[in-house]
Amino acid sequence: MAAIALERRYEEFIKRQLDTGRFESASEVVQAGLEMLEDFDEAHERWLQDEIPSRMAEIKADPSKGIPVDEVFGELEVIHQAQLAQMRK
Repeated sequence: MAAIALERRYEEFIKRQLDTGRFESASEVVQAGLEMLEDFDEAHERWLQDEIPSRMAEIKADPSKGIPVDEVFGELEVIHQAQLAQMRK
């Protein structure tokens, strides 16, 4: 069994989960979190393997379905600036 060190906020989260009675031990809480991470990783990998190639083929077949890179980066910059402003509050 591996020993792990957690930030205080995670320790408090585990305690809250135990207090609800949903879990009987900290190990169960951590295991549930790891299972969720594993599910997320598997879904992400399926998306990369299945969705991306078909979308690329679709755009190659009809470039008008794509979004110009300058437009994408412009939108990302707006989102990023909004997030920075939110963090500064």
